[in-house]
Amino acid sequence: MSFIKSGLRYSAEHEWIDATAGSPATVGVSAIAADALGDVVYVSLPEVGAAITAGESCGEIESTKSVSDLYAPVTGEVTEINQNAIDNPGVLNEDPYGAGWLFKVDVASEGPLLSAEEYAQKNGIDA
Repeated sequence: MSFIKSGLRYSAEHEWIDATAGSPATVGVSAIAADALGDVVYVSLPEVGAAITAGESCGEIESTKSVSDLYAPVTGEVTEINQNAIDNPGVLNEDPYGAGWLFKVDVASEGPLLSAEEYAQKNGIDA
C-alpha cells in the first residue's frame, strides 16, 4: 500500500521535493510511483552541474514493467546525485522517501507543486 509522506511537496508526475532544510533541496519519487512501476531495475539521473527545468524530463526510471521519465519538480542546478540509487535501483521500492532519494538541486524556481494533502486527494488516498 502506497503512503504519502507529510511535510514534502509533490509534482503531478509523482516526484517529491524536500526543501525543509533549505538549499539544496532533495528530490525523489513517491511511493505511489514506486508501487506503480513495480521492481525498479535501472535509474538514469541528471549529472552534477546540469541545469534542470521544472516540468521537463531529467532522467529515466526503468522497471520490470516499463520505462518512465523522471520529471524535474523545480528549475535549478543539480548539486549531488544518489549513487546508491544508481547502483542499487531497488532502493526506490524499499525506501522511496529515505535512502531512495535521487538528487539534490539548488532551486532557482519551483514548478507547480502540491502539498501532501493535495497530492493524496489527487491520487485517491486518505491523507
